[in-house]
Amino acid sequence: MAIVLKNAIFIDWETLSFSKTNIKVKEGLKGSLSFFKEFDDIPVNTTDEIIDCKGKFVTKSFAIGHHHAYSALARGMPAPKKTPTDFLEILKYIWWNLDKALDKDMIEASALATAIASAKAGATFVIDHHASPSYITGSLDVITNAFEKVGVSNLLCYEITDRDGMGKAQKGLDETEEYLKYHQGLVGLHASFTVGDDTLKQSIDLMEKTNSGIHIHVAEDKYDQTQCIQHHGKRVVERLDDFGALNSSKTILAHCLHIDENERNIIKNSPAFVVQNTESNLNNNVGYFNSTGLGNNIMFGTDGMHSNMIRSSQAAFFVGQDKDNIDFVSAYERFRNVHNYLFNNNFSGDGENNLVVLDYDSPTELNSDNFLGHFIFGLASNHVQHVISDGKLIVKNRIIQNVDEEEILNFTKEQSLRLWKKL
Repeated sequence: MAIVLKNAIFIDWETLSFSKTNIKVKEGLKGSLSFFKEFDDIPVNTTDEIIDCKGKFVTKSFAIGHHHAYSALARGMPAPKKTPTDFLEILKYIWWNLDKALDKDMIEASALATAIASAKAGATFVIDHHASPSYITGSLDVITNAFEKVGVSNLLCYEITDRDGMGKAQKGLDETEEYLKYHQGLVGLHASFTVGDDTLKQSIDLMEKTNSGIHIHVAEDKYDQTQCIQHHGKRVVERLDDFGALNSSKTILAHCLHIDENERNIIKNSPAFVVQNTESNLNNNVGYFNSTGLGNNIMFGTDGMHSNMIRSSQAAFFVGQDKDNIDFVSAYERFRNVHNYLFNNNFSGDGENNLVVLDYDSPTELNSDNFLGHFIFGLASNHVQHVISDGKLIVKNRIIQNVDEEEILNFTKEQSLRLWKKL
C-alpha cells in the first residue's frame, strides 16, 4: 500500500524550493517518494490511499532533538511541599520526586501521551531522555512500544546517575546495555554534578563498546559548573572531553548555557551536537542560550515542556533577539538540524517518506522567498492536517490513526491521578 498526495505544493525542506506536484509515498524505513507532474501518470493500486492536497503544503515532517516523555503527566500536578528557591531545589522537590514515583503503567501512559502530542504537532521522530529510578529495568522497551503503537520513530536513552545510589546507577548501565543490543539508542547521563568518575567512565566505555553516543545535560545551571570545579578541578565540558564523551558524532549536549570560551571551542572542534531548549530555560530561570563560538551543530528540543517544535523554534528566535545571534535562517537551520544529526549517524526512522501536510490558511502569499518569515510569524501546530511516518498515515485530518486517542487519554488521566497521589 502507498499514499498518493494529489495536487500538492511540495516544499523541499533543504532548499525551500516550491513545486506543484503529485507525490507517491512508499512505505518502510527506506521508503521513497516519487513525483509526478500529472496525476494520471501515477501508477495507482486499489489499496493505495489518495489524499487531495489542493491548496495544501507538503514538506518533511519534524523531529524533536531533546524530550522528556516521563514529564507528560506533570501538567496540573499538585505543587511541591516546599517551594523551590533555585534550580537544584526544582530538581529535588519536583522532577526527582516525580521520576521516583513512576511505575510501568505511568511510564507507558507518559510515552503514549507524548507520542500522540508529537505526531499531532507534526513530529515523526523523538529523541528522548528518560528517568524512572523505581522502574529502571525494561523501562526503555515500554517507551519504545508506546511510540511504535502511535507510529513515531525514536532514539531513547536511560538517564544514568549516582544520585539514587550506586546500585541504581548500575541498573541504569545494565538497562542501557541490554536495550542497545536490540535497538538504536544512546547512553544517557543526567548531568556532571550527579555522575561520579566511575560511572562516567563506565558510561563512556559502554558508548564505545556499542558505537553509540552520550546524551547528557550540560551546564544547564551554574551549579553544574561550580560543583565540577570544586570536585574535579575543571569545568563540565572539559571533564566530559577528557573522558572521551565528545569523541562521538552521536553525542548530544543539552542546554550548554553556562560555558566559557574554552568549552565552546572544545564543542566546536568536536563532532557532538548541542540542543537548545529555550522555554525550559525560561521556566526554570537558569539563563539564556548563546550560540557564539559553538559552531553549526545546534538543534532544537523541548526538554519535556511540550511536543511542539514550531513553537520551540519561534520561542528561540524571539528570546534570541536580545540574548543570541539568531535570525530567520539560523532559526530554521536549528529546527532542521536534527535531520542532519540522524542521517549522518545512520539512525533509521527519519527517511524522506516522513511528511507533514500543512493546511496553512495565510492571508498573504507563501513562497520560497518568504517562507522563513511565515515559519517564524505564521505557522503553528494547528496547521498540521496530515502526518506520514515511514510512509504510513499516522494523523489524518488531525485525528490519530493507529490508536484510540480517547481511550488513551482516559488511561493517561487515570495514571496521572495515581502519580499525583504518590507525590
